[in-house]
Amino acid sequence: MSSTDNNNNNLRSVVLGVGSYLPEKILTNADLEKMVDTTSDWIVQRTGIQQRHIAADGETTSMLGIKAAQKALASAGVDADSIDLVICATSTPDYTFPAAATQIQAGLGITKGVAFDLQAVCSGFVFGVTTADKFLRSGSHKRALVIGAETFSRLLDWEDRTTCVLFGDGAGAIVLEAQERGGDGRGVLSTHLRSDGRHREKLYVDGGPSSTKTVGHLRMLGKDVFRHAVGQVGDVMLDSFREAGVDAERLDWFVPHQANARIIDASAEKLGIAAEKVVKTVQLHGNTSAASIPLALDVAVRDGRIKKGDLVMIEAVGGGFTWGAAVIRW
Repeated sequence: MSSTDNNNNNLRSVVLGVGSYLPEKILTNADLEKMVDTTSDWIVQRTGIQQRHIAADGETTSMLGIKAAQKALASAGVDADSIDLVICATSTPDYTFPAAATQIQAGLGITKGVAFDLQAVCSGFVFGVTTADKFLRSGSHKRALVIGAETFSRLLDWEDRTTCVLFGDGAGAIVLEAQERGGDGRGVLSTHLRSDGRHREKLYVDGGPSSTKTVGHLRMLGKDVFRHAVGQVGDVMLDSFREAGVDAERLDWFVPHQANARIIDASAEKLGIAAEKVVKTVQLHGNTSAASIPLALDVAVRDGRIKKGDLVMIEAVGGGFTWGAAVIRW
């Protein structure tokens, strides 16, 4: 699915700021060795993960999202009441309903516009940016907060050593504004999304209100997910490059979903993206699902790697399967 037609109008969705938040509690591989039959060496060798953050009791997804959003607003230098669109990408909302986005909206003191959740699992932030871009370029809304926030630790079976070592909690947010297309070319240049529901059993949660009336636990066929993540998602990346009129050589930074270091490395190599252009935070955060890309973006902006005018690609694959990519002139 192509979701950006640059000839559609003269508006672009321009990044104003980015922010993130991680819970205070850190769970290291050494800690996990005491909880489940695994070793730090095994985890690092297969995933690259060294630690992850875990939300405290009573610390909800919307709480994480509010803190990340506040930092993004501060980074952008804008007030919360200037936001008229709030999209929260999450698979772990506070409640079945209302949407976590509405809780974030209220927590920020925003009383206008629209707020809603978007569920595409680990691809959620890419789907959220794509959706916000459509709203902003249509002229219906002016300024958006796109948040990826997760408490995946609440979905884990802590006796399943193949999954509990992979995931962590956190939130990241980005502020986008509709601006007239300028000579600097800044903004979201292209976005492409895909889904294929035939792959449900490879990565899913075995519960839900309409099926088991429970939350359930995350289940995954790791080898199948790896094969899809490396072998099938290149289409959206190539389509995004093509539509934006750029290629891997012109890219400044590749910021993929932080699921597994081996997947990240293999995907970059397959697309011809140089290793020094890849932003990795999986070693410190684990897989934070929809939060992973904005968390990584914030790290790379704060440490000075991503700068205004840089060409950035974000990319993710998630349960469903869902996958997507976007090219952004920062």
